[in-house]
Amino acid sequence: MSNIFKRLAGLNNSIEVINIADKDNAGDPWGADNGENTNIGSSQPEEWLEEDFEEGQLSIDVYQTPNDIIVKSTIAGVKPDDIDISINNDMLTIRGKREMEEIVAEENYLFRECYWGNFSRSVILPVEIQADKIEATLENGILTLVLPKAKTAKQISVKVKEKF
Repeated sequence: MSNIFKRLAGLNNSIEVINIADKDNAGDPWGADNGENTNIGSSQPEEWLEEDFEEGQLSIDVYQTPNDIIVKSTIAGVKPDDIDISINNDMLTIRGKREMEEIVAEENYLFRECYWGNFSRSVILPVEIQADKIEATLENGILTLVLPKAKTAKQISVKVKEKF
């Protein structure tokens, strides 16, 4: 967790929190048995924040052709059945989950940069689309959505009459 986020969230090293996950405090989750507290600088509170409050944000490219809106995303390691794509009014939402296939002890990691878990991304579409003609494909870890633009209605001019 970045230092900027910690400062904005009011989390700094001078605040002490109770470590309810500590096995030594199993009898009393508030630590009254031994009076031990864990400093916020430890990894336990950060892990709790990450697991319960953070959802990965999917990176996307969105562009248009004369007839379509195209959305592309690198979504490697996700099965098609683990992807949910929905459109509500003009909002496109892509949700999914990337699951780790093996359990590796934390101390065995040299680098840990890949995101595992739930992710989502929502984007407002700039034009109306034909929902019944949307195509979604997953090839070589790239999700491609083709959203056909709806035919735009021709402009109608309305003359205003003065009423007496």
